[in-house]
Amino acid sequence: MSSEHNNPRNPIRIGSRGSQLALWQANHILYALRDAGYHVELEIIRTTGDRMQQPGFVPPPNLDGKGIFIKEIEEALEEGRIDLAVHSLKDLPTKLASQFTLAAIPKRADARDVWVCEPYWALHTLPTGGRIGTTSPRRRAQILALRPDVTFVEVRGNIDTRLRKLEQGQCDALVLAAAGLDRLKRTESVHQRFSPCELCPAPGQGALALETRSESHVIDEARDAYIRSAIAFLEHPYTRFAIEAERTTLDALGGGCSLPIGAHCFHEEGKWKMVAQVVSPDGESMVQVETEATNNSDPINLGLCVADDLKSKGALDLLAAPAV
Repeated sequence: MSSEHNNPRNPIRIGSRGSQLALWQANHILYALRDAGYHVELEIIRTTGDRMQQPGFVPPPNLDGKGIFIKEIEEALEEGRIDLAVHSLKDLPTKLASQFTLAAIPKRADARDVWVCEPYWALHTLPTGGRIGTTSPRRRAQILALRPDVTFVEVRGNIDTRLRKLEQGQCDALVLAAAGLDRLKRTESVHQRFSPCELCPAPGQGALALETRSESHVIDEARDAYIRSAIAFLEHPYTRFAIEAERTTLDALGGGCSLPIGAHCFHEEGKWKMVAQVVSPDGESMVQVETEATNNSDPINLGLCVADDLKSKGALDLLAAPAV
């Protein structure tokens, strides 16, 4: 290690949102780097997405929903106020700006969605007309495909806020990402983990993204190379493959985390497998693809093939349907 860069006066500076889950994720990377002998500091950055979750917040006109949880963090990275950004990967757009790169993708946690409810231990046991708390268009559409009788409640905020609203009776159940609850050890009311063929996860769900400045937009060439070298051991090639395949499918279908698109790629029994779903907003129509690929397959080609298969089955028509 270079003593010039790895010293207490020049630590690796990690930027993160301030939510409980974001801090867990950032500290997970911070402790891994410290265990490897690096000096690391954490800087909390408040994003537009965080402000939107506060009572009374009035969004600016023409607000672009893409990137609302990363914009200010990327600005700090570009300006050199931080060296490394830690994100939930599904918050990132499918194409990064040229000044940034995904320098490492650690091993993914459980990518599935989970059912959170104490009285009713599975979706099929919820009484007719039951109220499910979720703001995700994907989850709403996929749940309606399974249970067209349920209703939905807008439940926003961090995990603790959503669990508290459930306890207060504002809804009967929640559907959340398994990874966040697992990481925060809040799984006491999780009684069902949905198969990807039931509720197909969002592309990138359960994975972390370690974002740095790209080689074409370095501030200090030696410094930036040192940062990329320092985090290289956190890269998990199987997760990288899966994420690239999933995000390629999403991008080929129009991109954006607000679309009712699920894509999940995984390695099993010596081969790559991928499940992808597109569901109409009312849940009445669905196209689903399940495919396999060999170990030496290219993730981009796999993602494009899955997208083409979905399109051939009418996925674009479903995506063009008006929201319910």
